[in-house]
Amino acid sequence: MDTKVTRNLLDLMGLKCPLPVLKTKKALSKLSPGEELTILTTDPMAEIDIPHFCQEHGHTLIEAARTETGHRFHLQKVSEK
Repeated sequence: MDTKVTRNLLDLMGLKCPLPVLKTKKALSKLSPGEELTILTTDPMAEIDIPHFCQEHGHTLIEAARTETGHRFHLQKVSEK
């Protein structure tokens, strides 16, 4: 049985803490477990906040990378928390 991976993009460029985490939480609430979300942000605190959010809520942080304009995070929703 093949698994379907859906990638969604959430552009949070220009938003400051706590908005990137709050909007990430809202976007993940609309996804099913197993779906993926890519987040783009310029908020320097997101480098700490997004991985911490994933750990606290049971989601998988697939990638965290610095970009020329900020950060890119690639998450997979694992739970319904």
